Amino acid sequence: MPKKTPAAHQPVARVLPLLGVSHLDRAFDYLIDEEDSAAAQPGVRVRIRFNGRLVDAILLSRVSDSDFDGSLRFIDRVISPFAVYTPVMSSLVESLAARYGGVRSDIIRTAIPARHAKAEEADLNTPWEELGATEHPDLSTWTNYVHGQSFVDSVLAGHIARAAWQIVPGASWADALAGLGTSVALKGGGVLIVVPDQRDLDQLESAFRRYVSAKQITVLAHSTGPQARYRRYLSALTGQSRIVIGTRSAAFAPVQDLQLAVILGDGDDNLVDNLKPYVHAREVLSTRSALEGCSLIVAGHSRTAEAQLLVDSGWAHDLVPTPEAITASKPDIVPVGPFGVNLTRQMQGGTTSVAAAAFHATRAALGRGEPVLVQVPRKGYAPILACGQCSAPARCRHCNGPLGLPATAESGTSSASLPTCRWCGRVDAHYRCPDCGSPRLRAIVLGSERTAEELGRAFPQTRVIQSGGSKVVDEIPLGPALVIATPGAEPRVEAGGHYGAALLVETGALLGRQDLRATEDALSKWAAAATLVCPAADGGVVIIAADEELPVVSFLVNWDMVGAASAELSARREVRFPPAVHMAAIDGADASLDSFLELAELPEHAELLGPVPLPPGVSLPGDYDRERGGEPQRLLIRTPLGPRAELGSALRTANALRSARKDVLPLRIAVDPINIG
Repeated sequence: MPKKTPAAHQPVARVLPLLGVSHLDRAFDYLIDEEDSAAAQPGVRVRIRFNGRLVDAILLSRVSDSDFDGSLRFIDRVISPFAVYTPVMSSLVESLAARYGGVRSDIIRTAIPARHAKAEEADLNTPWEELGATEHPDLSTWTNYVHGQSFVDSVLAGHIARAAWQIVPGASWADALAGLGTSVALKGGGVLIVVPDQRDLDQLESAFRRYVSAKQITVLAHSTGPQARYRRYLSALTGQSRIVIGTRSAAFAPVQDLQLAVILGDGDDNLVDNLKPYVHAREVLSTRSALEGCSLIVAGHSRTAEAQLLVDSGWAHDLVPTPEAITASKPDIVPVGPFGVNLTRQMQGGTTSVAAAAFHATRAALGRGEPVLVQVPRKGYAPILACGQCSAPARCRHCNGPLGLPATAESGTSSASLPTCRWCGRVDAHYRCPDCGSPRLRAIVLGSERTAEELGRAFPQTRVIQSGGSKVVDEIPLGPALVIATPGAEPRVEAGGHYGAALLVETGALLGRQDLRATEDALSKWAAAATLVCPAADGGVVIIAADEELPVVSFLVNWDMVGAASAELSARREVRFPPAVHMAAIDGADASLDSFLELAELPEHAELLGPVPLPPGVSLPGDYDRERGGEPQRLLIRTPLGPRAELGSALRTANALRSARKDVLPLRIAVDPINIG
């Protein structure tokens, strides 16, 4: 091996090893060989020998001298000449690491795709304009919003405009964003749009294809292969891509001259990274808006409390439909009480009945040749059972889990099924209620299969389509049909068509969840279904099986999403829960939590809640030895609103000290988690 000689100019490289270890989340000095000097520029990936093994690292900067007193090693090699870790990316990662109490290398692994040598051979020099023909879009749809035209003008002029956008019911959000995004790109600006899932991404890409070619749209999704993903990342890095759309990790795409960033449905938990430090795509884009000075749209049919807080603080503004636009496009929404869509519930048989309002709305829509959407909160047949006499929840005698009736694989029905535990899978063929001794069972919640079965009996000559779980239908033809779908799996009607009616059943299953966001999530799911229904002027009706006295139902009936978000935020302020405060959930063994608190210098006025057992269904990462560590616990740390990084930075420092002490028991830190438990 030839002898290495230090580079003649700035021979010392400060590198960040990508180790994922808290106390090693800092720069280390290495020497640069003269042969590598040209390629070893700040932002490139390098290989270094660290603690006896070769690891990847990011070259942060080059300097002439090192503060280290000992002898320095040489970097092993430069992995790629592309500077993938730009100064803007560095600022973003550092800000998010402080915000979430995380390690920079964990965020970098999410933000920058793995290198693929073949991708670097692709054409990255052809200008965006030469990748295909473009058409000037129609932006008239934005006139349906209060100050919508002035907002568009501000974005196109390059000014910073931030808005919480409530989409007109029935309008195509994808067409509106495609028109605005194309207009920004035609003026030379960069566009970045993040959506929750592949269905939304496909819809958005299709809308953009009306104005630009396929090569002018850069799609970054979970389904994209490693070579294509890295090539598309480099395309954005080099400035070839002006329009980048994708799922959550696309929020980090290094779009040059970023002028417009958009996030759709920020309450969807798909937008939260499932790897530590559990970064939310909304936080990535809002941080980029502040760092890069770009416009930001937080879009949705409903609105989260977090988005409302941005508006209340003055950081963002309302972008809401005009009253005339709502009246012209909204279906008639009719509450009929919790049992207004009264499908049979007794497991021992019975007749199928549908309440008058729901029956008439369904029959009228089918008579007009339009499909009817039935939104059911759960997949399955009868997911949750209760005693048919005293209504006590039916629990497993082995693990105390809930009993349900699964659908049979052959028929999709439960005619031959027996009560089965949803936790441990044990069958209880001879169940008796421990409270009253009755053997009778009834369904607390009907699943999509049972609902389809019962409605099929009520409308025997009508086609029944099911969508949910692993069998999601993206689109259905316009024609009479009963579509039974779980939330988020509602098919679109082809050619821009609409449903004639929608039935929102078993609403108590959504509202009754033991979750801070239960009401907010329920309204979001109902609004997403209602917006698929034709306007009231065309006969569109939404029947919701819920009490009209409930505030959330009133907000839906009046399509007052801003009022709902304001009420939700006000309620959170009363009980001091996010986003009205900063909160961190720390999960671990009792011993780990105690040692962590000893090391942490928490902000003033920090309040400790707990520890308490982990919520049902939540476990610690990795192989946790309960016999050694005891029952895992959750500790909540709450602080008043203030500097966003204050709590996270304190937790980050404490975790680094804990890591240096080589505490091997698992500990999970989640700052402002979307679900607290």
